[in-house]
Amino acid sequence: MTENAETPVCSSRGCRHTAAWMLKWRNPRLHGPERVKRWAACDEHLEALRSFLTSRGFPCETVKLDD
Repeated sequence: MTENAETPVCSSRGCRHTAAWMLKWRNPRLHGPERVKRWAACDEHLEALRSFLTSRGFPCETVKLDD
């Protein structure tokens, strides 16, 4: 679980685990390459969140967060 407000929390609905990954993505139909959104992900939800984004054709970069 997260211990302070600065620690990213997983973006998966209902999950409150500390994030280990950051998904950087955008919707190319609405925004240019300068607009990047971020979703945090724990190890358990990384693949589900990434699959959700990529199945819609959204460019997505996965970055491991430092411990």
